[in-house]
Amino acid sequence: MTVSDDDLAEIVGQVVDPELRRDLHTMGMLRGASVAGSSAHVLVALPTDEWPAQNELVQLIEMAILGRDEIESVAVDFVVMDEAEQAAVRDQLIGDPASTVGSQEAHGHAEGRAVRFAEPGNQTRVLLIASGKGGVGKSSVTANLAIALAQRNLRTAVIDADVWGFSIPRMLGVERPPTVIDQMVVPVEANGVRCISMGFFAREDQPVIWRGPMLHKALEQFLTDVHWDEPDYLLIDLPPGTGDISLSMAQFLPKSELIVVTTPQPAAQKVAQRAAYMAEKVNLQVRAVVENMSWFRGDDERRYDIFGSGGGEALAQELDVPLLGQVPLVTELREGGDVGRPIMVSDPDNEAALVFKEMARLLTEEYLPTRRYNEGLKLV
Repeated sequence: MTVSDDDLAEIVGQVVDPELRRDLHTMGMLRGASVAGSSAHVLVALPTDEWPAQNELVQLIEMAILGRDEIESVAVDFVVMDEAEQAAVRDQLIGDPASTVGSQEAHGHAEGRAVRFAEPGNQTRVLLIASGKGGVGKSSVTANLAIALAQRNLRTAVIDADVWGFSIPRMLGVERPPTVIDQMVVPVEANGVRCISMGFFAREDQPVIWRGPMLHKALEQFLTDVHWDEPDYLLIDLPPGTGDISLSMAQFLPKSELIVVTTPQPAAQKVAQRAAYMAEKVNLQVRAVVENMSWFRGDDERRYDIFGSGGGEALAQELDVPLLGQVPLVTELREGGDVGRPIMVSDPDNEAALVFKEMARLLTEEYLPTRRYNEGLKLV
């Protein structure tokens, strides 16, 4: 059966762009498709001139077309969208700020868009990963737990809200900055996890010297100006302590839930309590405790409690929540975070990686109660 131009357009139009996660037809990216004998020609409009998915798109289009016996060769050419077309892409994915300013949907946000994760009926589970103090490995827990969730075929994203000590991009293995389409940010994906971080907007050796209102605005943009595409889980790596950022996140995301990271020593456990009590003051639910650096296993296979023991269990009992997991102190976990090769990917059978896998299972199957929504019920 001969493939017509319309047939070819139908086939190519169903190809999904890896960055936008929408098909080419829906996003207005397919600009032409024609057949001449056994050759096919496709013209695609890219949202930016340095579109990171360009090469992958060529492969996906070729795979879709060359499965037809009648087509022996495929040529794919590209053009770049103009400003109006880019604005249309942004409007379709996250909305047009100008259309909602002053409306009830705006919820008072400066750019006129609501935080979708806080809207009634939104299915994304938002987990705030907190600690009372720095140095407990909160970011490495966030990165590897996110990958463990993604490995369970769950759409997972991370916001690195630790604006002073941003490290999530490096720990996840991110190798490029995010893409921007008419002020809409398309987050970078690495090891199955999408992320955004202050690290994309400041050098690692550059201090972020901002007052509270500027931090508040930056976090708001992370939530409203980024094309997150409705993940199943959104993990937010909070800075240590109970300052402006934690309070802002509680305001933006009143349905979010808190996981507290601590280490085994009693002193760290007492400090971690403050993060949990902060959550209680702003009506956030604490769901679980994670104890990091729980033990070190020597070459003799014995476990050594270098930082003491019992802190995580004591904190969980104090807060009346489960102790989600105890992550051992292993060199591979630290090295993986330093060089961008997370232990969940580089050594999935490692003792620590198995703990993260089990934590992801417990979160999704046992510890987080199922939420049920009725789209017809909305508070006004």
